[in-house]
Amino acid sequence: MALNFVARETKGVTILDLSGKIVLGRESQALRERVKQLLEEGKKKILLNLANITFIDSSGVGALVSAYTSTRAQGGDLKLTNLTEKFQETLMVTRLLTVFEVYDNEADAVAKFQ
Repeated sequence: MALNFVARETKGVTILDLSGKIVLGRESQALRERVKQLLEEGKKKILLNLANITFIDSSGVGALVSAYTSTRAQGGDLKLTNLTEKFQETLMVTRLLTVFEVYDNEADAVAKFQ
């Protein structure tokens, strides 16, 4: 299953609803490019909704880190919401939970951008 994006805006925050897999190859590259495109459009508040991500590999984690660092370098902010329990454990083991701001639901995440 390919990685799919649906972008929408709420209270000045661009929410990317992701579905599918974030794995080595086109999927990881597509995520990096989509975030880069949002930044070029001047959208600096980005929330990645991972509720419908069925699998993420180490390359996918790398793509998320890359998206985060690109966003921060441009003066923006990137947060994550709706992580699966397994992915949350992966971020805990890799200590990336100390890097990303992770929220259980979209409303809480959007409120933290304000």
